[in-house]
Amino acid sequence: MCKPRDVELDKILLEIGQFGRYQCHVYGWVVPVIIFNAMFKSQYIFNAAKIDYRCRVPQCEATPPRFETNGWGPWALPDSGGRCERYVSTGDTCSADAFNNSQTERCNSWVYEHNNTIVATFDLACVEWKRTLVGTIHSAGIFIALPLTAYISDTFGRRVAFILTAVAPAAVGVIRSFSTNYIMYVSLELIEAIVGSGVYTSGFILALEMVGINRRVLGGNMISCAFAMGQAFVSLIAWGIPEWRTLTRVLYAPSFIFILYCFIIEESVRWLLSKGKIKDAARIIFKAAEINKKKLSPETIKLLTDENVQLEGSVPTNDDKKESLAMQVLRSRVLMSRLFICSFWWITVTFIYYGLSINSVSLGGNSYVNFLLTALVEIPGYCLSVLTLDRFGRKASIMTAFFVCGLSLLGLPFIPEHVQWAQTCLNLLGKLAISMVFSSIYIYTSELYPTSVRHTMVALCSMGGRIGQLIAPQTPLLMEYMPSLPYLLFGLMAAIAGFLMLLTPETLHIQLPDTIKQAEGIAIAPRTKKTTDIIVD
Repeated sequence: MCKPRDVELDKILLEIGQFGRYQCHVYGWVVPVIIFNAMFKSQYIFNAAKIDYRCRVPQCEATPPRFETNGWGPWALPDSGGRCERYVSTGDTCSADAFNNSQTERCNSWVYEHNNTIVATFDLACVEWKRTLVGTIHSAGIFIALPLTAYISDTFGRRVAFILTAVAPAAVGVIRSFSTNYIMYVSLELIEAIVGSGVYTSGFILALEMVGINRRVLGGNMISCAFAMGQAFVSLIAWGIPEWRTLTRVLYAPSFIFILYCFIIEESVRWLLSKGKIKDAARIIFKAAEINKKKLSPETIKLLTDENVQLEGSVPTNDDKKESLAMQVLRSRVLMSRLFICSFWWITVTFIYYGLSINSVSLGGNSYVNFLLTALVEIPGYCLSVLTLDRFGRKASIMTAFFVCGLSLLGLPFIPEHVQWAQTCLNLLGKLAISMVFSSIYIYTSELYPTSVRHTMVALCSMGGRIGQLIAPQTPLLMEYMPSLPYLLFGLMAAIAGFLMLLTPETLHIQLPDTIKQAEGIAIAPRTKKTTDIIVD
């Protein structure tokens, strides 16, 4: 019987091709789902967008009411625009002497500029917190979704988790488009986020686990670019279809087709090996080799077809049998310290990423174009990730990006208000840098943990990051105390996160660990050897 370490998946990937036609097929099926996921995560920005409204003045309104006042506004509505209050009427006519301009009263009905968002549909005038609560509810759903999806992924397989989270949002989203009141809408927003938000991590891990060591960065950033393109697409679609009910149906209904993935998508080979399902793993490996037009070595063929052979990571060691994986992780000071550090990284990244997106409205102009620009500026950041992570290492690249982001945002408050182009450039530079970190941190975090708990640990870090996403919508409130305070906070957190990179190991060209012992061994892997030859025990 061969020893478990005689054959490793990363070495098999070198034989079948690190990113060949088979891997391209996998990405070809994963990328469309990621694009739709990006649209689902961004749709509420347009569905719950802020719109203009004014108080309804019955004796002055046309039939049907129009938002424009056609001259009677100055004597019926206060200088503030009459959004929540109007002058007290003293008569039944719409003349100037029929209103008391020294006394106002709260409005009980409103006229909206248009009916394209839920603000008009559910009459949310003068209750701004209800409109912004939609985004917070969505973020809360993501917070719940990540550990739930991680459990399904690590227990039942990446494929099962991926297909479930790809199809389920379609049903919930279409139902939400028929919402009859605000409570129904936000409830379904929460449910849709819970059942669908885990598809990004599921697809990311499913695709990346079949990619060779030297192509992980490329593979990871292809997923990130797909997400950015999805955000860009939703702005264009919303521009063409602004009415929220129709927009929601157009975005969600096509996802029902992903049910066909049950007959297309293969399970992750690395997950199959970690569960001891060697026959299933061998079948996929042979299929990948055939599609990639590669020949496996006789030794590899023998090991894959010999029923008495166990591949590395497929059988738990004696130590693994003594206690559960959860207890092993909790007892590992190395993995626990990485968990806390990674969680702070994720909180920082999501806080800055979403905070900059929310505050990008200061750019002015067409809101659809502004959102399109903030989405597209991420792609150069992902390209920089591809160019730097494998050349300069994970740590140096991510640390530099953190510092560039921090410096640009710390410098932004010192730019005079009239130099808007400089403010815009620094804002976009910060978004570009934090986007590079966002894509890189997915890759780096997944390389720090073993196969048996990789999805769970990445999900825990990502779940911690949702704290940043939850509080990011509140950053505009800080401007009431100090206009530059949000950017100073963004820059400070980016700098701290950059320095924390000094406390974790470099994973450039390190084989993905399959066991907890191997993951701990990354920190003490001998650096005198060529990095491509390092094997952590």
